[in-house]
Amino acid sequence: MAISFMEAPLKFTAPGISMADGLQIGRIVFKALNICEWVFLAIILFTCLLKKASRYGFYLIIVISIILILETAWLLPILDVHVTMVIKGQSPPGHLEHWAYIILEVMKVPVLLLIGLESGKALRDHAAISFKSARS
Repeated sequence: MAISFMEAPLKFTAPGISMADGLQIGRIVFKALNICEWVFLAIILFTCLLKKASRYGFYLIIVISIILILETAWLLPILDVHVTMVIKGQSPPGHLEHWAYIILEVMKVPVLLLIGLESGKALRDHAAISFKSARS
């Protein structure tokens, strides 16, 4: 989250960083971030298959998966073309995709929080069952 909400705009305030340089850095950072997100999603999916996520947890994982698919398959390629245009001194056709990406990033925050809370609840319930079994 810090990359999307802090690093992206802050790099343009650094002395000596041109718009083209900032966009090139952003391109590299966001590609790496996207790869990390897919790795973490794979780990979450694998864990949920092993531990059988609750229905609510499963729905949350579907939501975060859809967001990641939309960003990866639709928005990031378009934004990459826009970056190339700006670096070449051209104007991109609009900012709709950029705003869509920002909205999806903002949507990720509560969904990830809820996934974390649901995971914590599952761990608590599992620990309670283990404790009861140990006492019997």
